[in-house]
Amino acid sequence: MARTGFCDSKPLLDLHKKADDRRVPLRARANACGPVDRRQPAETDESRMAPAKMETESSRWERRLSAQTSESIILGFHVDSKASSAETVADKCVEKSVLLYPHGLQGLHSLQALVPSLLRHEVELALEKLDLIWDRTYAWDLFLDMMRTQTQNSLPNADLPRQFTDATRAILVDWMVQVHELLHFQEDTLYLAVHLLNHSLRQLKVTTKNLQLLGMVCLFIAAKKEESLLPQVSDLCSLMDHAYTKHQLLRMERRLLCALKFDLSHCPPLHFLLLFASVTRCSAMMVWTARYLLELSLLEAQCVVFLPVQLAGAALCLARHVLQESPTPEGEAAWCLTSSIHVGSETTILRIMQILATAASRVQTHENSATFIKFSSPERMNVSRHPGLRNPAGLLGLCSSQAPLKGTKLHL
Repeated sequence: MARTGFCDSKPLLDLHKKADDRRVPLRARANACGPVDRRQPAETDESRMAPAKMETESSRWERRLSAQTSESIILGFHVDSKASSAETVADKCVEKSVLLYPHGLQGLHSLQALVPSLLRHEVELALEKLDLIWDRTYAWDLFLDMMRTQTQNSLPNADLPRQFTDATRAILVDWMVQVHELLHFQEDTLYLAVHLLNHSLRQLKVTTKNLQLLGMVCLFIAAKKEESLLPQVSDLCSLMDHAYTKHQLLRMERRLLCALKFDLSHCPPLHFLLLFASVTRCSAMMVWTARYLLELSLLEAQCVVFLPVQLAGAALCLARHVLQESPTPEGEAAWCLTSSIHVGSETTILRIMQILATAASRVQTHENSATFIKFSSPERMNVSRHPGLRNPAGLLGLCSSQAPLKGTKLHL
């Protein structure tokens, strides 16, 4: 929850300082209730999925897929048959969306007749456990809406305005993570704020001088949508060392809302990640590792072109490769079942895993990233300090031709 009444004020962001001088440690604030995370890993019930039933459903699903191959139905991590004629992600970080259905994403209602009833049952149970629905009757419709709406706000490319660089954006997002953690906001607030930032940088004319103000306004608007308690505007100004007035902050808020046409809809990748983790019976360590990798994607400008479901699937797969947990028959069957709802080709998923692996290796070198410090706490099982994240690119064999990444100074 948000708290008001800040006792001190320090500038948390200075784009002209060196990386070591600019870093401000995260500060814990006294909160009688304490931060509440409603997105805890859902407890699994392995008895829900019997191996015999899984084999029956899988064989039935395979026969149905073989009968539909002529209609170019592509599910899971199957390589797109048209990949040779399409532009690859490695070239321009943009790949044409792989159609999940022959009539495109507009025909999502036909998924009900294609996906086996077992997957629908697991999705309904997962959404109910994650408190994303009140009535299981509408769970499947909600899932279809999540799959549909995620494509409406995607960005066509990762290009930023001329006056900004990827490093400048990463510094701003890192500062937003600090403020988010300081105010004890929900995780959905952070993902929505970064989503608003990505769109506002391309729709508003903002100078570098007002970049910090824009980041704070994005957090403020996201908090209005996701939080039940809000900080005072004067408290937000104090977090920026009173570099901006209340009038400037409210004026920027009006500009941003008008530029976005008051469209704040967003399906965060965290929802897909927790949904997949619940269906696949992931351990708590794997879920926290995947959440850490997914939050690192917020700092990477290359990730804005990927769909939330692709980011979630790649983060979970990378966490599975890093931890190397011993799989169970039920877990393997669940992984095969969940892979059918990942939209995208294998090339796309591997490209995202490479980006996340590189980001995880880089922040372990610095150890001053807000996300790294956030996930190094015992409450989050110290996942950011896992030895397997020091060079996960080598573990995956994705960057075998490159030397291990070292920390580089960002010149802004």
